[in-house]
Amino acid sequence: MTDFLAEKRKEIDGRLRDLRPLVDEYERLEQASTALAAVGNGAGASGRRQSGRQAAEPRTSGRASKGRRRTTGRRGRPKGSGARSIQVLELVRARPGITIGELAGAMKIKANYLYRVLPALQKEKKVVKRGGGWHPA
Repeated sequence: MTDFLAEKRKEIDGRLRDLRPLVDEYERLEQASTALAAVGNGAGASGRRQSGRQAAEPRTSGRASKGRRRTTGRRGRPKGSGARSIQVLELVRARPGITIGELAGAMKIKANYLYRVLPALQKEKKVVKRGGGWHPA
């Protein structure tokens, strides 16, 4: 009986080692798909069906595995290149007094994203809000 159990455990451990790279690849592809969906439609991953768990929830196997990255505690997508901020800044310079709604329409994105971008640009002293519109600083 002991030999049988040892043999089965050895088989299971071997199979787990074989499957680990596939699970890691699946997780990377799932993250890439979510990121591409957010870039492609400007709406984020809200239109995608979640797989029964929260998107920011890391998937773990219950045991420590070597070579896996630890999370930084930061939620959401990694910080980008700032291309949207640059695009916003160019539009504000081209059309002083532009509103968030007009910016969103010109960029073909949802306005709620711009409520994060513009205050960040204002904090960097690149734009200033006057009245209902945004102007270059």
